[in-house]
Amino acid sequence: MAEQADWTIDDAERVYGVQRWGAGYFEIGANGNLKITPDLSNKNMRIDFQSVIDEIKQEGIQFPVVVRFHDILRSQVAALNKTFINTIEEAQYQGKYMGVYPVKVNQMREVVEEIVDAGAPFNYGLEAGSKAELITVMAYNTNIDSLTILNGYKDAEFMRLALLGRKLGRKMIVVIEKYSELSLLINAAKQLDVMPIIGLRSKMTVKGRGKWESSGGDRAKFGLTTSEMICAARYLESEGMGECLKLLHFHIGSQLTDIRAVKEAISEGGRIYAEMHRMGFKLEYVDVGGGLGIDYDGSKSTNDSSRNYTMEEYVADVVYGMREVCDLENVPHPTLVSESGRAITAHHSCVVAQVVGEIRANSAELPTDKLPTDHILLNNIRELAESVDSQNNLQEIFNDASQWKEQAIGAFKLRVISLEELGKIETLYWQIMVKLQHRLKDAEFVPEELQELDYNLSSQYLCNFSVFQSAADTWAIDQVLPVVPISRMNEKPTVNCSLVDITCDSDGKLDQFVVDHGISDVLPMPPLKKGEDYYLGLFLTGAYQDVMGDMHNLFGRLNEVHIFGDDDDPEDFYIEEVVKGSSVQDVLSIMQYNPDAMAQSMKRMIDQHISSGAMKPREAVKWTDFYEDCLKGYTYLKTS
Repeated sequence: MAEQADWTIDDAERVYGVQRWGAGYFEIGANGNLKITPDLSNKNMRIDFQSVIDEIKQEGIQFPVVVRFHDILRSQVAALNKTFINTIEEAQYQGKYMGVYPVKVNQMREVVEEIVDAGAPFNYGLEAGSKAELITVMAYNTNIDSLTILNGYKDAEFMRLALLGRKLGRKMIVVIEKYSELSLLINAAKQLDVMPIIGLRSKMTVKGRGKWESSGGDRAKFGLTTSEMICAARYLESEGMGECLKLLHFHIGSQLTDIRAVKEAISEGGRIYAEMHRMGFKLEYVDVGGGLGIDYDGSKSTNDSSRNYTMEEYVADVVYGMREVCDLENVPHPTLVSESGRAITAHHSCVVAQVVGEIRANSAELPTDKLPTDHILLNNIRELAESVDSQNNLQEIFNDASQWKEQAIGAFKLRVISLEELGKIETLYWQIMVKLQHRLKDAEFVPEELQELDYNLSSQYLCNFSVFQSAADTWAIDQVLPVVPISRMNEKPTVNCSLVDITCDSDGKLDQFVVDHGISDVLPMPPLKKGEDYYLGLFLTGAYQDVMGDMHNLFGRLNEVHIFGDDDDPEDFYIEEVVKGSSVQDVLSIMQYNPDAMAQSMKRMIDQHISSGAMKPREAVKWTDFYEDCLKGYTYLKTS
């Protein structure tokens, strides 16, 4: 209890860094539970996450679940727009801000609907990068005063859809990504007798910083070179469509880590805009693309999972930077457009998974009492285990123990020692490693080999979820996402662990965590208590993770719970909607199986066993119903 008394909420905050990555929405409560302030304009409304989990359980909703705090989504939309509006006013910038949300970041209908609704007072629009996304935004972005930006590669059908939007009075801006798209658009416009709004994407020489820096530069996938930009503008002019060219677009990468890249891009983009204006092309909009980053690890640095700036600093550099270039070049201030998606959606969504077990090295120990028949290898390592506390050369202890374990494995393969003797040697080896680990806590210097002991001796908490479905970027690009226990953070975390999922794949694990102002391969956790359900949250998953999951092991989409804050509710929230996740028959159908035919096939096999007398009819009916119920059930483990 004395050790527990030394642990405070400030200690928990230091370890888990919730306030560093939580952007004001998340913090650790005095009771050790994670707290959420979903609306930063109302600090009195604070939701206890454990209460959310308790209500989810009461409603009979199976874990794992995606929990969406729609107030956070709305709050981020308002924050971005108000920051631009306020900065434009402070800078005496003559243009406006008309942002768009890039739906590729999270195409879920509920997300898009909330963003459109929250953005309506600001004429906040949508961006599409594919034909399916274009069809979506045409149906949902019904505000005729907002922009619809159309990026990505395009075919004739794509162009006709965009022109349909123009016929309906919408501000559909077709951004030309490659030169050959111009003829497609011009031909379609003439056939339909519709004047399009056209943008050109510049292939910038400036490169971003971070994982996506290849979005800029000569080898960038999208955009027009300087000569292509000029030729495209003059081609439009020769076709009588010079006045249709209204927008300059550039994008130097997602999750920009260094604010200097933003400054450089605005300087170069502003110069291109000014020169195009001088050439007679009266552009009205400059679209600075996406890139506004998220501080996933809370380090406020140029690490790939961080950023060294705030939203306010980003916006200020865009507004003041564009104003400076335009004033120097004596051209009008354009309307500013940005396509920030990650910053809008990341915080609002998280994955909650139950810890269903613990995997430890040598969790079952054999008795190691001395017997007259023991092999010398067993005797040697036993003597070492008994003398660890009295020896000072920890490196030598480690070397000897490792050598005898390796020799024991070789001896077993040669049938010199028995399987039981090998098991006893392994038991003693791990006991020695635990003692070494304990002694190393007070050591001033830890040799390189011994530095791996914490990881090798750490537990693995088995969690009921799939990394490939719910956190694809952690596996694909080593993206760091914050992982935090939902409760008991007022207790000292005495177990170092990594997390493993329930897929049959060794890559189905998390072993990079935001811990104590850095990245660690183990996460400090409270020990599991027998008979008590325990839950972890995987946070900042609202951008890309929600829509990039795969079907590894046929684990499908998770159940979703949509939360809204309510100051009049005793718990400050209510569950607004539950969206059922994939059933087994859903994922089988996606893979071209026929669940009904499978059920019939299983019934025929069971009927054959009834006919042969191997199974009683009453038992057979139960097994048939059980199989069909499993087809209709959730793809994840049923833990209660």
